[in-house]
Amino acid sequence: MTAVEQSLPEQNHQPKTIYLKDYQVPDYLIKTTDLRFEIYDGETIVSAMLDLYRNPAATTAATQLRLHGADLELISISLDDKVLTPTDYEFGEESLTLFNTPEAFKLLTITKIKPEANTSLEGLYRSRTMYCTQCEAEGFRKITYYLDRPDVMSEFTTTVVADKKYPVLLSNGNLLEQGELDNNRHYAIWHDPFKKPAYLFALVAGDLAHIEDSFTTCSGREVALKIFVEPKDLDKCDHAMTSLKNSMRWDEEVYGREYDLNIFMIVAVDDFNMGAMENKGLNIFNTSCVLAKPETTTDAGFQRVEGVVAHEYFHNWSGNRVTCRDWFQLSLKEGFTVYRDAEFSADMGSRTVKRVEGVTLLRTLQFAEDAGPMAHPIRPESYIEISNFYTMTVYEKGAEIIRMLATLLGKDNFRKGTDLYFDRHDGQAVTTEDFVAALADASGRDLTQFKRWYSQAGTPRLEVTDHYDEDAQEYRLTFKQSCPATPECQHKLPFHIPVAMGLLGSAGDLPLYLKDAEPDFETNDNTYKVLELTQAEQSFVFQRVQEKPVPSLLRGFSAPVKLHCHYSRADLVLLMSRDSDGFNRWEASQQLGLAAIYAAMQHYQQGGDLSGWTLDADLIEAYRSVLQDESLDQAMVAYMLSLPSEAYLSELAEVVDVEAIHYSRLAVRKALAHALRDEFVRIYNAYDHQQAYRVTADAIASRSLKNVALAYLILLNDETLTRACEQQYRTSNNMTDVMAALTQLVNSESALGQSLAENALADFYQRWQHESLVVNQWLMVQASCSLPNTLAKVKALLEHPGFDGKNPNKIRALIASFCNSNAINFHANAGAGYQFLADQIIQLNRQNPQIASRLLTPLTKWKKYNSQQQALMKAELERIMAEPQLSKDVFEVVSKSLA
Repeated sequence: MTAVEQSLPEQNHQPKTIYLKDYQVPDYLIKTTDLRFEIYDGETIVSAMLDLYRNPAATTAATQLRLHGADLELISISLDDKVLTPTDYEFGEESLTLFNTPEAFKLLTITKIKPEANTSLEGLYRSRTMYCTQCEAEGFRKITYYLDRPDVMSEFTTTVVADKKYPVLLSNGNLLEQGELDNNRHYAIWHDPFKKPAYLFALVAGDLAHIEDSFTTCSGREVALKIFVEPKDLDKCDHAMTSLKNSMRWDEEVYGREYDLNIFMIVAVDDFNMGAMENKGLNIFNTSCVLAKPETTTDAGFQRVEGVVAHEYFHNWSGNRVTCRDWFQLSLKEGFTVYRDAEFSADMGSRTVKRVEGVTLLRTLQFAEDAGPMAHPIRPESYIEISNFYTMTVYEKGAEIIRMLATLLGKDNFRKGTDLYFDRHDGQAVTTEDFVAALADASGRDLTQFKRWYSQAGTPRLEVTDHYDEDAQEYRLTFKQSCPATPECQHKLPFHIPVAMGLLGSAGDLPLYLKDAEPDFETNDNTYKVLELTQAEQSFVFQRVQEKPVPSLLRGFSAPVKLHCHYSRADLVLLMSRDSDGFNRWEASQQLGLAAIYAAMQHYQQGGDLSGWTLDADLIEAYRSVLQDESLDQAMVAYMLSLPSEAYLSELAEVVDVEAIHYSRLAVRKALAHALRDEFVRIYNAYDHQQAYRVTADAIASRSLKNVALAYLILLNDETLTRACEQQYRTSNNMTDVMAALTQLVNSESALGQSLAENALADFYQRWQHESLVVNQWLMVQASCSLPNTLAKVKALLEHPGFDGKNPNKIRALIASFCNSNAINFHANAGAGYQFLADQIIQLNRQNPQIASRLLTPLTKWKKYNSQQQALMKAELERIMAEPQLSKDVFEVVSKSLA
């Protein structure tokens, strides 16, 4: 048969905007999808047999079928066994339209694709020793012509045929058959009995090894569990397997969700745009999210593996069995599942620590997104390229929306609501309204106003004032809520905001007696309440308050808002030392740290340096009391001693003064190091550096506190302490302590520290050059160095054998780390950092548009900086915009940033 090449015009016009208001149900649905992949070196032939029928819910009787397709070579196309000619169809931009289509028919297309040349890492591509797929959001159209939209769900049967040098052949569902063929080839046939959209499709063919285990479900079924990796990585899978089994058990116990197939598989892939993908029964993971062992992986890496394994497994119900109707509903599955994996991690470790980590991420990155040109509701109204909306807002703020619902409804009603949601919509593609409706119906609560969180962007601001009437023993709290304008909406209606709170007296928590409260407002704990804000201004009066209290507000960070309450330093010290809510104890320490940094910044901005500035003695004593408080979890002590980050300080600023933030924060850290040297030395020396490595909450906490102490001590530029740091690097039995020591040496201001750092970096690469994920850590620590001349080192590393400009993990480790996590160097040198980033984006635009668009974030914030920096950053955005053949991914972000 003669091949018909699809010829598309180069993109030289503004891409089309997709609007939620324009959603229409598909004209056709696909009952069954039968796929056959013939994999050869250099090309793959894909045969797709689709059993189509007209959608009874369609509003019009369609007479044509428009299929999605991109980067495909069409070999042939047949409708009910009749070969079609070019007059029966036409190509469009990423589409193939068939004319005169009947009510029901079978369509066979045969296409050719070239996975080896697929640098976008969407669709089917090759990564090292394997072929693999990534189809979310719209990658399946790079495999074959299809209705590539989430509301078209089909039953898939997949045959994979390849040379025996690729012994492992995998796809979704249960294995039906496998066998040998002529010419040293073999095949495997997989069937997924559960309907799914094309974005959940997966295929892997490669030379892989695996570990195997099993899990017995609550109904007594035994499920085979397999994790596939390159043979060299077989010793790094045990933690992921344990995390998987813990996730399966937790989902049964907490949500009543049982796994449904006979097998669950994970495959680790080194070249992957995302963290992992929840393909039904065959989860494809970035290696960084599945491989872990003490010698190569930090504590944070172990925790990430546990969290991501859980996240993708939980998607089996919150995303697969019940999926989203369209991509505007993305947070329906992602926000809900992020909340679920966060609660799992909290149950596996320290709940307070997990909450602190989550809120730190939210306030540093998502709040900044809410304040920038890419601000959007968790259910956006429009997009140009859906890949740009895999954002902190959809994921992290989306999870906060679910957390607020759980807080408002209470544990029992929230579980009833999720049970109803899963039961009501199993096998369906649904909307956020369907989710909220299930919770409302199960609980009897009116959640109409709450739904504004789904449609209004921006971070609400809560301004809190109080008044204590000593004679009446009444205490009044008044809340005013507002939300700044964002691109999609200038004027915001009041949100429904749950404020978990308590009141502190001199001896700790006070009992709460809320005036005019409903009888059911009381709980078993009369020192904790959830106030529900629904108005622009609202007051609450507490009675029988025998002393002027200090309010403990937003306990557990009960809502994603910016709280403004005028606490005195004494108030913060009380909260930091006596609050029963661990999160708010940490928050008080952060507010004290902010006050100290702001004082230093004021001194710096007035005189250009920090000579003569001293840290307040009361703050030093507050931190000393934390170090001496044996009741606190060591991980919490470590977090309370860690000052607010430069990124968070930048997010809070109206105009970011990069130098003032960096040097003022550093000055506070140095002052604390000098004042608390003895305490830090005591903590460091008390740690048993030779103890066996364990991945437990207590062991992680102990290492965390010890390494925070080291980070302070290295600031003293003391030769003995610097050599102790180098000794930790040389002798540690785990990557957590090795990287902690290496990081401090690389950032050391002393000549000795720099000399030791140079030797350690050379030694590290020599030792770990064959471990890709470890090399990524080596790249990251150098890119994040705050000392001068880092940009030159980053540019040199682009040519280093340890860097691969086509691998997303390497790009994130080197380029993204420098541009996102090294403000003092990225913004220095008259815009050299901006030019460097723009150069990388232009290069990646054609190679991997998803990664290119995600690298743009630092430049999108240009309006937050001084006029000189603004002009330089804007010029680089305009240079990118002027590039011919700009991808939709990059065009959308740049155009919105310049608007």
